[in-house]
Amino acid sequence: MRSLAIEGAWVLEPKVFRDDRGSFHEWYRGAEFREATGYDLALAQANCSVSRRGVLRGVHFCDVPPGQAKHVTCVRGAVLDVTVDLRVGSPTFGHWEALRLDDITRHAVFLAEGLGHAFMALTDDATVVYLCSTGYAPRREHGVHPLDPGLGIAWPEGIAPVLSPKDAQAPSLAEARETGLLPSYASCTAHYDRLRTGRPERG
Repeated sequence: MRSLAIEGAWVLEPKVFRDDRGSFHEWYRGAEFREATGYDLALAQANCSVSRRGVLRGVHFCDVPPGQAKHVTCVRGAVLDVTVDLRVGSPTFGHWEALRLDDITRHAVFLAEGLGHAFMALTDDATVVYLCSTGYAPRREHGVHPLDPGLGIAWPEGIAPVLSPKDAQAPSLAEARETGLLPSYASCTAHYDRLRTGRPERG
């Protein structure tokens, strides 16, 4: 796994073995994950999302603790996958990094708790699967508007974004910060330390 510019985000670039039957690759490796992060991925839920071209999902994040870490890949078609640092106090707060995930390179991205996640489908039937460290909990899940000029994410030109009503009504980054919706960098780094040491969450 190779670390990205945003702390807590990594990309896995697996070797894909192809022959006349098809292909094979490993999109998650526990030992490599532990070497990069210092802890094991707690798997609580696995999701699959199918989107037509132009569908834009995110920017989604959860309260920390416990947060929700994600290990994401695209098994059909292609998406532009975006990681956003939403941790107030982080050296890279408000920064984002975009990677193409597709069914050719088979790259995968890991996002630690507290980071925001979004993607745009670049093809029809773009199929994204992701492993989650915690299950669905709507009261702890939030969003920031993916088209917020304050974030300035460079989505592909020439593709009209299609948002869900919920994502279209999400606050800007500034609004989310002002209302105390965003996780703090201190709470996130403390959570990562607990994962590495095996200490339980308090309270």
